[in-house]
This record gives sequence, C-alpha cells and structure tokens, in this order.
Amino acid sequence: MLRRALLTLACGLMPFAATAQENWPQRPIRMIIPFAAGGVTDMVGRVVGAEMSKRLGQPVVVDNRVGAGGNIGADACAKAAPDGYTICMGTISSHAINAAIYPRMPFDNVRDFAPIALLGTQPNILVVSNALPVRTVQELVDYMKARPGQMNYGSSGVGTSIHLAGELLLQMTGTQAVHVPYRSSGQIMTDILAGQLPMSFDNFSSAWPHAREGRMRALGVGSRERSPSAPDVPAVAETLPGFESLSWHGVFAPAAVPAPVRERLVREARAALASPDVLARFNDVGITPGTLFGEEFRGFVASETQRWGEVARRANIRAE
Repeated sequence: MLRRALLTLACGLMPFAATAQENWPQRPIRMIIPFAAGGVTDMVGRVVGAEMSKRLGQPVVVDNRVGAGGNIGADACAKAAPDGYTICMGTISSHAINAAIYPRMPFDNVRDFAPIALLGTQPNILVVSNALPVRTVQELVDYMKARPGQMNYGSSGVGTSIHLAGELLLQMTGTQAVHVPYRSSGQIMTDILAGQLPMSFDNFSSAWPHAREGRMRALGVGSRERSPSAPDVPAVAETLPGFESLSWHGVFAPAAVPAPVRERLVREARAALASPDVLARFNDVGITPGTLFGEEFRGFVASETQRWGEVARRANIRAE
C-alpha cells in the first residue's frame, strides 16, 4: 500500500515538474564567473549574460568566485541545484588544463557539467620587448637556441593558457627558457615595455594594443590563421606547423539540468552570439564568436583536456 501511495504521489507530481520546466525561468539566474571582475572572462560573461536576459525575461546576475585557477567557481557550479538557476563561465584553464596540473580536482570537467555553448575564442599572441633583436618567430627560435636556458618568458600564472603556450613553443622547437609567473597580464606588459622581460605570450586583447602602437613587437598569433584584427601579424603556425594556442570561454550548467532547460539555454546562447551588440563588443577585443553548442562543445572540451594535458605532463607542470 505504501509503495502504491508513493508511486501515485510521484506520478501526480510529474506534470507539475514538467510545467515548471516549461515555464522556466521564473526568477533571476546566477552566472558564476570563476575569475575576477574586469578580466576577459568576466567581460564575455557579462556581455552574453545581458543579451540572454533580454530573451529569458529574467536578470542574469554575475557572481564572481575567484580562486584555484577557476576551480572554486566551477566547483560551486557543478554542485549547484540542477534547476537551471545556476550556470557558470568556464575557460581553457578551469575546464581543460586544470585537470592535468592539480593533484586532486573537486569535479570532473567533462562529466559534471552540461555544456551549453562555446561563446568565443581569442588567440594568444607572442610578443617581445623592442630591445630584443628579433623580428620573426624563426629569429626568436634561433636566438634561444644560441642561448639555451638564458631567456625568460612570462605568464599570468602557473598552468594558465599563456604559460602552456610558452611551453608548447619550447617543446616544438627544442629550446629552453625560464618561466617567470606573474600575478596578472598587466604586470607582464609593464615589464616587457620596460625591457625587463624579453618575451611572453598573452591574450590578444591584452597585448595587441601595445604592439599596434609599436611599444612592443608582435611576432605571431596563436590561431591557425592570421587574426582579422591584426592581418599583418603572421600566425606562429606559419613557422611551426600545427602550433595553436587559443584562450576560450564557454557557458556550462550542472550536469543533471533538465533537458528542456538545457535546450532553452543553448537556444538563447546561440541567439546572443548573433546579436550585433555582442558581435561588436567581441570584435573590439579580437574575440571570434563560438560555433559549438551542447554535445559538440562537450567534444571540444574533451579534446582540449587531452591536448593540453599532454603539454603540461611533458613539462611536469604542477599547481601549488
């Protein structure tokens, strides 16, 4: 009798659950951004979230949860109630690289999330101080080979995409250099401008304005092809075939989010990426809008996890 009563109750609740999903959202949606306000990930999340909120009829409220290379914010998202009222931004760090460099991860970056959309990609760009007597990627490689272990290169922290871009360059060219981690891209730019740091990769939006004004020299972009925002700068792959280093930004939900809610999120993220306002803002900072949604985006995350994990393991990179 008890089992029959419970079954009857469950069946009775099913229409209410279905109705709640169909009427979603009925209150504000929290978007966890696992990095500080003012950075590129924060900008992408806020711009896309504002556009999505217009179509969803509810505010998308940003919650910056910083720490552990994005792990703290991503973990909060993975463990949130899977009702569609918590989503998060994820990046190449939180959802690809960290799995290889942290000894214990609080979540599985593929299994514990419902991938919604790859929102955008941005090439990392290789820049050098104007004091360094090189003007091409090949000249830089030759310069380093003549001075093994004597060159420094910067990054915005151990295990960031900027760090691994430098490691990939060393691995593909058989060169040696000393990694110097900084707290921020701004500090990297300051030291390159002052001639105190010879070279670094950095996000295109951080470094290109300085290089465009001639205050430092851009040798190559990390995308497979030249960036439309800097067509005169070669791709690193023109010298090192197969080289690719992109920073990327995507939106995720907890893994068990109901299918109708997930499909609505995918639909609204796709629409946001077609918005003229979003496209204009992305163009301003050299971001290419994403074209992967749902399970296609999951496959991309898995591929990036494997690719950058191999680079990190060969370099024996470990987060402290």
